Amino acid sequence: MPDLALKKVTWREWLGLAAGLLALVALFLPWTTLTASRPEIEDALTTLPADDVTRDAWHAGFLAWAPLFLLFLPGLAVVLFGRVDAVRRAGLPHLWQMAAVGALLLMVLGWTTLDWQFDADQRGIFSAAGIEIGTGLGRYLGLVAAVVSVVVAFLDVRLLRAETRTRRP
Repeated sequence: MPDLALKKVTWREWLGLAAGLLALVALFLPWTTLTASRPEIEDALTTLPADDVTRDAWHAGFLAWAPLFLLFLPGLAVVLFGRVDAVRRAGLPHLWQMAAVGALLLMVLGWTTLDWQFDADQRGIFSAAGIEIGTGLGRYLGLVAAVVSVVVAFLDVRLLRAETRTRRP
């Protein structure tokens, strides 16, 4: 049975898990918000139910919640199996890096298609009323988690290359 001692987990792997946990927290924070520049419209928005004005990742669509799981699952895997030599040499750091890059790309795509979670009629009404579709704290925290995970996974892949070069006869 492989040794899964948490004492051997490196700071990179802990940071990968921390980024994944931050991504999970971001699931429940405001992801999309509606704001208005005119005070009377802003007052009208405050009278609406909170779920109509702010959305968490669960209600903001696939491009909101899916990348967060792409950050969490590899982060968990590298903490649990990152010190198992066979799993590490089989490409766990590479898998982590590709998942983190994929999550980052999905987040950027979700950011550029932010208003698509509302249909054309709703967007027309928002535009006429001066309501803007904006980003919430969860989207920023998710982006920070993705960038941290990409950078740390890149460093881990570089270290794996160095480790495999020194093992060669």
